[in-house]
Amino acid sequence: MQLLNIPFEAVDWQTIDAVEYPGEAGVAVWRTRRFGDIRVRMVEYSAGYRADHWCEKGHLLLCVRGELHTELSDGRVIVLRESMGYYVGDGVQPHRSASPAGATLYIVD
Repeated sequence: MQLLNIPFEAVDWQTIDAVEYPGEAGVAVWRTRRFGDIRVRMVEYSAGYRADHWCEKGHLLLCVRGELHTELSDGRVIVLRESMGYYVGDGVQPHRSASPAGATLYIVD
């Protein structure tokens, strides 16, 4: 990854427009910045959120608040709590997210 043509900028995520994406259950609220092919997001999952799809996109992810349950296509479930994260490459391991009590995530992809 090359981070080109991105000026230094402090971000107040609360000032970025929020877009809601319903899941199989609950809702994900994305606040997104784009820099060419790089997407940077602050994502809030409601309590009881469960994704409605399997994702094969690569991510660098940090759990900022709450608890995230990531189900992998091989049946494993990875539980992240505040200050924990994961990284996965494009097409490496299909995964989907759930958050029984809600979570806030910082994601770069």
